Amino acid sequence: MKRNIIIALSLTLVLALVATVAMAWGPRFGPGLAGGPPFANLTAEQSSQIQALREAYQKEIEPLREEMLAKRTELRSLWSTPNADPATVVAKQKEMFDLRAKLQEKGNAFRLEMQKLIPADQSFGPGPGYGPSGGFGPRGHGRGFGPGFAPFAR
Repeated sequence: MKRNIIIALSLTLVLALVATVAMAWGPRFGPGLAGGPPFANLTAEQSSQIQALREAYQKEIEPLREEMLAKRTELRSLWSTPNADPATVVAKQKEMFDLRAKLQEKGNAFRLEMQKLIPADQSFGPGPGYGPSGGFGPRGHGRGFGPGFAPFAR
């Protein structure tokens, strides 16, 4: 009888610990910004414009991100080849640099468009950024929009 009670209590404790960890992660892990835009006092129209802009940006850069992943895989394959042609490796690296530059250009354009929608008292500023961090969630792309997406008063 005591053995059954000990087993039942142990299972309950394990279940409680797992549930606590699962609930601690909460909705902030996954795609998007930690539960929504990091800007307070936005009208419903501004929020919907920001959401639409963000979705359009994600759709626009997704092919570039996938291409970057493919190029990175190809480059790793080239590096693992014992007699890789140096010119091929350099050319693949240049393709990756060009893709990274395109992603940065699109990110800059997105940020400039966002600045048009955000009130002056909630502008972009230096900061760690909002969004999923540490690779949690289905895609795990690091720290959301990257450095400088934290609001601050001008």
